[in-house]
Amino acid sequence: MVQIQTLNKISPVGLAELGENYQVADTVENPDAILVRSAVMHEMEFGDKLLAIARAGAGVNNIPLDRCAENGIVVFNTPGANANGVKELALAGMLLASRDIVGGINWVQTIKTEETVAKMVEKGKSKFAGTEIKGKKLGIIGLGAIGGPLGNAAIHLGMEVYGCDPYISVEAAWNLSRAIHHVKTREEIFKNCDIISVHTPLVKNDDPNIATEKMINADTIAMMKDGVIILNFARDLLVDDEAMEAALKSGKVRKYVTDFPNAKTAGMEGVIAIPHLGASTEEAEDNCAAMAAKELVDYIENGNIKNSVNFPNAEMNAVGKKICILHKNVPAVISSCTGAISSVGGNIENMVNASRKDYAYTMIDVTGADAASIAEGMKSIEGVIRVRVIG
Repeated sequence: MVQIQTLNKISPVGLAELGENYQVADTVENPDAILVRSAVMHEMEFGDKLLAIARAGAGVNNIPLDRCAENGIVVFNTPGANANGVKELALAGMLLASRDIVGGINWVQTIKTEETVAKMVEKGKSKFAGTEIKGKKLGIIGLGAIGGPLGNAAIHLGMEVYGCDPYISVEAAWNLSRAIHHVKTREEIFKNCDIISVHTPLVKNDDPNIATEKMINADTIAMMKDGVIILNFARDLLVDDEAMEAALKSGKVRKYVTDFPNAKTAGMEGVIAIPHLGASTEEAEDNCAAMAAKELVDYIENGNIKNSVNFPNAEMNAVGKKICILHKNVPAVISSCTGAISSVGGNIENMVNASRKDYAYTMIDVTGADAASIAEGMKSIEGVIRVRVIG
């Protein structure tokens, strides 16, 4: 029986993907795998049985990725599973910022006891007038699972869409509307667009062309049109809050919509602070949980890795026993492992190897020898972190 620990409430739709051989509980002394949403795991102690952690969502800031890699714990996330929910909220954010809907709703609450509400509404509604998004230039930085569909939807709403993503995947590019204008630099977005929406991961780097941390700052805001609207449904630290406050006060930025309120932005004038509702839909929670559960099952039962954030993706079917090796990305590990197989008369039917930065993953389909004893010997090879036999 495979033991799965849940650190948050996980959708039953996702848990149903685990099957009868999986026992799920929120308190497990030494689980084989963990399903998590937002629980912070940096101070957790991990048992020696723990094979994998699956995050039902995209962000993994709550998981100690390096420590997991060092201990041979594969961490998965679910990119794209909540994309539609975030996309729809970003569209709502554009509308809320373009027309002072929130201000108008709040004002109506202050006059609800007056006998002449209808007359007061007609007299006071002009204070909350706004602009339409049709015909406006929308700039999207990051055209992945959320940014791409957002651009496509905006095209259908009559917007002129500009997109920047030097790392766009082939699949994402194929799914983009041909009406989206592709630009090479963020600066082109900053200088030309009426509304700017950021959809990138948080990257810290000394090169400003690579880094995304605080990419919306005093210098980049200065490039923008007066009265620009900025949307952040990606990561809190993509925006410099001090610079944003100054820009809102001066009118350079008309509205800032964020799904990541903090002590600075929660009460800031001109900010529409949404309490991290991007993925808070029934559909998104179901999709994320189901995807996370499937990733765990495929890794535990088949050794396949898909959507890992600390090890490379790799998949392989096997004829015989499959030896799965998590190891450091250093010379001689693979030759030592294959040598261990040939030295006892084993035959390699198939092999897959992939690397990701400092770590690598190798799967070897072995026939003609005892895979279990071979795997046991591989554990002593320098650079090998974890070895499993499947099949």
